[in-house]
Amino acid sequence: MVATPGPAATAALWGRAEQQDFRSRVRGALLGSALGDALGAPAAGLSLDGILEAYGPAGLTEPAPAPGQGQGPGVPGHAPGAPGHTPGRRGRVTAATQLALFTVDGLIRAHVRRDTGAWHPPTDVHRAYLRWAATQHDWGPDERRADNGWLAQEEWLYARRAPDRSCLTGFADGVLGTLEQPKNPTARDAAAAARSAPFGLLVGWEPALVLQLSVECAAQSHGHPTAYLSAGALAVIVHGLTRGESLDTAVQRALGLLGTRPGHQAVTDALQRAVGAVTLGAPSPRTVEALSTGEALSAGKGQGAEDALAVAVYCALVAENLAHGLRLAVNHSGDSTATGTLCGALLGAQHGETALPAAWLAELEGRATILELADDFALEMTQGPALHGPTLSSPGWLARYPRG
Repeated sequence: MVATPGPAATAALWGRAEQQDFRSRVRGALLGSALGDALGAPAAGLSLDGILEAYGPAGLTEPAPAPGQGQGPGVPGHAPGAPGHTPGRRGRVTAATQLALFTVDGLIRAHVRRDTGAWHPPTDVHRAYLRWAATQHDWGPDERRADNGWLAQEEWLYARRAPDRSCLTGFADGVLGTLEQPKNPTARDAAAAARSAPFGLLVGWEPALVLQLSVECAAQSHGHPTAYLSAGALAVIVHGLTRGESLDTAVQRALGLLGTRPGHQAVTDALQRAVGAVTLGAPSPRTVEALSTGEALSAGKGQGAEDALAVAVYCALVAENLAHGLRLAVNHSGDSTATGTLCGALLGAQHGETALPAAWLAELEGRATILELADDFALEMTQGPALHGPTLSSPGWLARYPRG
């Protein structure tokens, strides 16, 4: 169970420069993650050779329309013009971005609910994931639900974007999966890690608590240690980057924290492969291919959470800039959507929003929603006591993030 952060972890003073830097990194992590998601989505299910055949000798170099996206909830072949259908849409995101947004929503709600004396962030994040699940089967927002808050009223989220089966089954009912009784105990793909970067943005928390919260929330849908520990490792690395640490330092901290966890070996081995690959020469798609062990899933090479994590960390380590890192992260035979998402979160947290390619941002689906949520998160983390408390609260803020 996640403990309450101590006074030393929550009493940091935020000057103007620190607030601006933090907001830039929050925006960078969430927008970068979404850009990587959108860039990698068209390559889903393709081998490296298939990507090169479809997109040319350089592979995917910019966002492209993703086939099979834009269908309404659960309705194959949804008709053009119906809700959720945007044919040929570049910059279209998948369920990975949807779930990351609801993760942020749940974390804000957890901090708001703390005023009531209730403090169990996994429950608040789980409730947020149940609100996401409603977007996968409802045609639109339920305006009768006053406790939904503003994010669940965003109509563009009400469409299936290739959701992972374990996420659908994990959030198909109100039962909270835990580390002791996880949902889908054999699921070890990267879908839980792909929604976990927001935990790393809790810069007032100690890294060990960030790890604990992220693994508890990952186990709500992905119960294999490799899946939830990969999610935790990603969150710890993002946490270090958001605090201004180097990527090398953040990775080493993650390795140290993982070493005490049962079932960590596959994840720590993957991180060590990523770090070691940096010395193997100029980065290339073939180097990325070699990072995938092929042992994770019988479905194919590079489909396990640890493989996606290794690829993302390696590409972030060798990236000349964010666009270069993302291109390297998605052009391979593994889970390009997940690796793009994870790498984008790492580079965005490291360099902030100004490092993001402007032309890609201009076409990114949901950019306004992502920015609004990112700024709300930064506001809650830095100015929370001015927005709500036991004796005085902003009605507007509580309408956006109800305590219920």
